[in-house]
Amino acid sequence: MNKLRTALATAAAAALGLAALATAPAQAAAQPAFLAASQMPPSSTPWTATQVFTGVPENGGVLCAPYKIPAQNTRYREFSTDLDTNGVQVTTVARTEADAVKLVDTLRGALAGCGPLLEQQNPGLQAVSASHGKLAVEEGAWVYSLDTADPQIGISDIHLFSVGRDGRTVTLVRWGQMGDLEDAPLTAFRTTTKTAVNKLH
Repeated sequence: MNKLRTALATAAAAALGLAALATAPAQAAAQPAFLAASQMPPSSTPWTATQVFTGVPENGGVLCAPYKIPAQNTRYREFSTDLDTNGVQVTTVARTEADAVKLVDTLRGALAGCGPLLEQQNPGLQAVSASHGKLAVEEGAWVYSLDTADPQIGISDIHLFSVGRDGRTVTLVRWGQMGDLEDAPLTAFRTTTKTAVNKLH
């Protein structure tokens, strides 16, 4: 009887080991994929990308949406060029699809109202937020811009944002540089956004 129990235990352990090996690749494959540097909007100098980090970027995440994305089940990648152009992608997997829908709504509200909020927080700053419509990709993606100018120091910046969803997964992409909205690659950013959402799963 002891030999039989030992044999059954050994067989069970082997089965569990095989199951773990079988599920490990599936779990790894379930992680949302990120944009590559080459998939950012074209720039006069090449883009570089960091590794993918766990959590949210410093200072709570992304301009216009600080502390809106939970750190749990979240990863991010930052992008930069030799000039002042930079960007980030933050992706999170919500507990349920309903939670993901709620997060998208929260982020859209934060991006749409960012300009007036920044002007309120920074007297003298001129900031204009604008919506640039919805993109037909998976459960949808929405594009926004933030145009800021500080007359006191003579600097203007332009940022493009997008937030998209595929099931329980939500991704936010930001692109930014010095300049105005007319300098921004809006069409190319829409393409980047579609790529980002399509790559999630």
